[in-house]
Amino acid sequence: MADRKIRTIVVDDEPLARTSVLALLRRDSQVEVVGECASGAEAIAAIERMQPDLVFLDIQMPECTGFDVLERLGARLGSEIVFVTAHDTYALQAFDAGALDYLLKPFTDERFDVTLRRVKSRMLLRGAAPDRRLFIRSVGQISLVRIADIDWIEAADYYASLHVGPQTHLIRRTIAQLDRELDPSMFCRIHRSSIVNLSRIQSLTLNAGGEYDVVLQDGRHLRLSRGYRRGLHARLHDASFGHR
Repeated sequence: MADRKIRTIVVDDEPLARTSVLALLRRDSQVEVVGECASGAEAIAAIERMQPDLVFLDIQMPECTGFDVLERLGARLGSEIVFVTAHDTYALQAFDAGALDYLLKPFTDERFDVTLRRVKSRMLLRGAAPDRRLFIRSVGQISLVRIADIDWIEAADYYASLHVGPQTHLIRRTIAQLDRELDPSMFCRIHRSSIVNLSRIQSLTLNAGGEYDVVLQDGRHLRLSRGYRRGLHARLHDASFGHR
């Protein structure tokens, strides 16, 4: 993190709220503010144009809410999201959407610093090298799992199951969060409830229902959703081309 800036956009329809967040961000030399937006529509255009690492996003804005911004950007969103709002009723929805944090106005400088520490930790994980590990906490122990060793990932409510050979590890992250954290050259989402390690794919095959399954090297069949089919084909093509 020491040799790169966290490119950040702040989105809030209230000028004073934007100013407050901007002032706190500018105290940190590792953060570069690349834009500020007063509406959801402005945010969509700015995020698509600038591709920031991080977005501080208000929820309740006229015409286009923070959740609308995420929905309209869809797979084009590669940024970490921190929701900033005066309402505590959206927290579960925010984390289900893959938000990194949820800042409830008014917040203290200390609480904001906690958010920035979380951001920096997440930046270390994104684009992870093959030997990078995840810390998995379970009763009485902490396991270290190499990201490259994960075969596939399965959604489990607000957790995710990491399938590593014959072992399964439960991690307190949603499938949406992991989809955004993991290196897209290594992992691809193939269904709303599953992510697969591209290097573990053996083939694609038609199932009895006329849809495609992803067949892993261990023989396991995973359903390939139509909505993720084009993305998987593109990733497999890129991986094949890259190894020529």
